[in-house]
Amino acid sequence: MIKIKNISAQETYKIRLAVLRKNIDLPHKFQGDEDNNTFHLGAFNKGKQVGIASFMKNSFGDFEGSQYQLRGMATLPEVRGMGAGKMLIEEAKRILKTQGVEALWCNARKEAVGFYKNVGFQTIGEDFEVEKVGPHYKMYYLVR
Repeated sequence: MIKIKNISAQETYKIRLAVLRKNIDLPHKFQGDEDNNTFHLGAFNKGKQVGIASFMKNSFGDFEGSQYQLRGMATLPEVRGMGAGKMLIEEAKRILKTQGVEALWCNARKEAVGFYKNVGFQTIGEDFEVEKVGPHYKMYYLVR
């Protein structure tokens, strides 16, 4: 059974490296990881950490009010399809709603767009290229 817990920035690094930065020469530590408003969630299956997501207070020009950016979300391949990613997003939505946040947004890798649409996000604008990573779409979810 998968459980979602608050974790530290350092606890995200192993999965960030293994999934998001595998064979990619980019930093796995993000600016804002240690900010007071940032929070990190971990998904655990039978006590083993299998997923991560970081949420940082950050504005995107198309929205007004309080906003957060989802960064560095990943699940280990062996648990994909078991609901860990959806559970991470649902817990973040719950937390952000209690804080009065109006919008959650992210830069989603092209291959993850379907997942984000399934958890209520919408795309905005055209795809764009992230150097060394590939095509992305800006996506958002209105928390209110």
